[in-house]
Amino acid sequence: MTLPALLHAVIFDMDGTLVDNMRYHSEAWVALSQRLGVDATAERFEREFAGKKNEEILPVLLGRPVAPEELTRLAEEKETHYRSLYSPHLSLMRGAEAFIARLRGAGARLAVATAAPTENRRLVLDGLGIRSLFSRVVGAEEVTRGKPAPDIFLSAARFLEVDPASCVVFEDAVNGILAARSAGMTAVGITTTTPPEVLREAGAHFVAPDFATLPPELEARLLITPSRAPGC
Repeated sequence: MTLPALLHAVIFDMDGTLVDNMRYHSEAWVALSQRLGVDATAERFEREFAGKKNEEILPVLLGRPVAPEELTRLAEEKETHYRSLYSPHLSLMRGAEAFIARLRGAGARLAVATAAPTENRRLVLDGLGIRSLFSRVVGAEEVTRGKPAPDIFLSAARFLEVDPASCVVFEDAVNGILAARSAGMTAVGITTTTPPEVLREAGAHFVAPDFATLPPELEARLLITPSRAPGC
């Protein structure tokens, strides 16, 4: 894939990307697994399940079909526990606030695309007061398939009214990088939960530990003036 000279839209994953919270998700998943008598590790959740919807995770975790009522109950148990763990630590990823401000000043179109359920999105986006910074927030309930399918990123591009090829996605998980690449978008891996070499192997065009230390080549493609971005 040849990268476009200019990238006109930016789509952010939320968990592990805008906020460094995946350890709390993993802790909540492990606690639920142990209560259910299932042997599962935090590493498995971060490697295999990150970016997927709860209704995709639970049948695999339990090794059987899960009725809608049970799925709703178990998902709520896990998410409530996660929110109780993470709420005291709520904060934006290093450099994210300044980076988003620079993008907005450059006229880039911004969206969030996340598998996080409504209450989790409310905790982060409203708790940090950043929801209004994005033109659209796309949730898992708006698409049929979770990551690594490209659906949620393609939906965000449609809402932003941009060509997928002009979008860059920021992600922390292998499933998210695979989804971004499948959508035909530039993929940037944030290394909060996954080593840079693993993200690169999955297809990340760039990797960085946070938003304060992004590769200069990527910033040159993103931090543009409206006059240099026809069609924006």
